[in-house]
Amino acid sequence: MLATLDGPMPSGVTVTRNDRVLLSFPRLGDPVRFTLAELKDGHLVPFPSEQLNHWPGGLPVDEALISVENVVMGPNNRVWVVDTGNPKLEGVLPGAAKLVALDPVDGAVLERIPLPPSVALPSSYLSDVRLDLRRGKAGIALVTDSSPSGPNAIIVVDLATGRSWRRLNDHPSTKADPSFVPFVEARELSVRRPGKPRERLSVGVDGLALSPDGTRLYYCPLASRRLYSVSVDALVNEGLADSEVARTVEDLGEKTAASSLESDEQGRLYITSYEQNAILRRDAGGTFETLVHDPRVIWPNTTHLAQDGWLYFTVTQRNRQPRYHDGRDERVRPYALMRIKTDGRPVRLASVPVL
Repeated sequence: MLATLDGPMPSGVTVTRNDRVLLSFPRLGDPVRFTLAELKDGHLVPFPSEQLNHWPGGLPVDEALISVENVVMGPNNRVWVVDTGNPKLEGVLPGAAKLVALDPVDGAVLERIPLPPSVALPSSYLSDVRLDLRRGKAGIALVTDSSPSGPNAIIVVDLATGRSWRRLNDHPSTKADPSFVPFVEARELSVRRPGKPRERLSVGVDGLALSPDGTRLYYCPLASRRLYSVSVDALVNEGLADSEVARTVEDLGEKTAASSLESDEQGRLYITSYEQNAILRRDAGGTFETLVHDPRVIWPNTTHLAQDGWLYFTVTQRNRQPRYHDGRDERVRPYALMRIKTDGRPVRLASVPVL
């Protein structure tokens, strides 16, 4: 265990090349003073500043960090922040959904890329991002819309122009499996709210990972045990109809139910197994091995493979939230940040050599 976290529920984690550990804390109901933080000497401090994290009442929604679900160390030394713009899952605030690029050294905002309402829908929940900086003039970003209440999709962002578009919109591979029944900590998990009928878990495409050569994007809905891949060439080709993109989708078979995927240069996938309190690894041939299995690993949410082979992951107890227990909050602090040493190196699809 690297650190315990006594405040709000964490989500994403990444490690910069100057060894700064960054964590995200989406505003899903807990009091959240800062939605993006650095773990520094065992304590959390707002990153890059208190001002950028101050909401509501601070900067306008198109500038402030509203509700950060994920943070990713991208190629060419930029920190990429996924701002859902959707606090408490009550709907995307106009102008709030965006990607933000930060300098990992001084925290300067290098760019903000807003996602328009035709892309980040009112119901959207932006979850994860992966980048290939070799494509086009400045590269592309691929973002999941994992909305539990609306259409799901993979969003493509042209980093040079800021243009974005939805792919595989409501395709079956991006949707929750309607027959899926998860069991977490030996209990069936479903949405149970006071005075309302029980609902199946309905979170769509969540985890993302790129193949080492950048030709395939691996993805999975959170409420499913299936693993899929799709052609990245097809995703980025605006001339193709969505039906043509869908023809490049491959069903790679069953896996454990997961909220996060990560890949390495050997073509292996690291998978958070929230049903099994585990982290699994799938090799290029489809064989699985268990890297971590521990009853303390309650809902491992996000993984990050650092340059030195350490695999970081957050332990979030998301299954214990009030929405799953008739309004009772069964989470027990502290949450945790853990890591395990691997022999993998992260996929870095950069336009210039990565130092």
